[in-house]
Amino acid sequence: MRILIDFNHPAHVHLFRNLIRIMEAKGHSFKLVARDKECTLELLDHYGFKYVKRKGYSSRYLKALGAFTISLSILSVARAFKPDIVVGGVGNVYIPFTGRMLGVPSLIFDDTEHNSSALAIIRIFSSVICTPNSYTKELGKKHVRYNGFHELAYLSPKYFTPDKSILRRAGIPSDENFILVRFVSWDAIHDKGHSGVKDKIGLVMALSRIARVVISSEGSLPPELEPFRVNVKPYELHDLLAFSRLFVGEGATMASEAAVLGVPSVYINTLKLGYLEELEKMGLVISGVSDEEVVLIAKKIVRRKKFSGKNAVLFKGMADVPLVMEEVVGNAAKKK
Repeated sequence: MRILIDFNHPAHVHLFRNLIRIMEAKGHSFKLVARDKECTLELLDHYGFKYVKRKGYSSRYLKALGAFTISLSILSVARAFKPDIVVGGVGNVYIPFTGRMLGVPSLIFDDTEHNSSALAIIRIFSSVICTPNSYTKELGKKHVRYNGFHELAYLSPKYFTPDKSILRRAGIPSDENFILVRFVSWDAIHDKGHSGVKDKIGLVMALSRIARVVISSEGSLPPELEPFRVNVKPYELHDLLAFSRLFVGEGATMASEAAVLGVPSVYINTLKLGYLEELEKMGLVISGVSDEEVVLIAKKIVRRKKFSGKNAVLFKGMADVPLVMEEVVGNAAKKK
């Protein structure tokens, strides 16, 4: 089988990398197309994947105007490759167009319900949409669900063992509690109308009185917070997260990654998502709290004994996500 995947976001590299390895080992071939967004290309290079770089647009308005140009660039690569199926991740509106133009099935792996404009295009033009069970919308006959979370595709114990040497590289003593704080750039389409941490400086300074604070940020930081920024490679961030005592952040993906790794996770963002609500029901994520409440939560968590690791029990009965993805790809490729 010949499979084309478009990488529209760094998270898609993590989502698809084990699927690619599993299927390549069975003789399937891939063509990867990637947008130069944040650390997407750096991650692909690190994992040894060859790819074709394509255009992308930084503002939400240019994205809408550039959709046709991007679709044509992907289509050009796809026509030369002659895929049996084209695949994309969350919110990818280009892959459904590519599939229609080529006359081959298109498959989108999604877990994010709120981007109604992208979802409308995906529902009309894609062949199959695969989501976790926690997805709150019903998408009709094209909709395939599985028992799990995207993050299990790369952070379940089968696929990920954290490297403790990251602490030395990050300058953190191995016996020291630390809180990992994540700030997002707020320039994505789905960020419109939503908000996160009210007072970044105040929150970080308050947390730093409880434990060491290290910051991962998509954008610039106030000068007062730059000393807290952690200097690690993008592909090392999950290792660092795994050894943190607490995650506090505005990013939904990283909040759920922390939960999957067994790290207490506080999500500060007005955007509601089905998978985070499900993780909250499981007791792995806390959301809807103020900056002041975050500090109180941090005090309780840092002072108590090491986290129980109950995530391992809760996730035990869930799907082996890359193997589910492989099955879904195979079934979707037959939908000509």
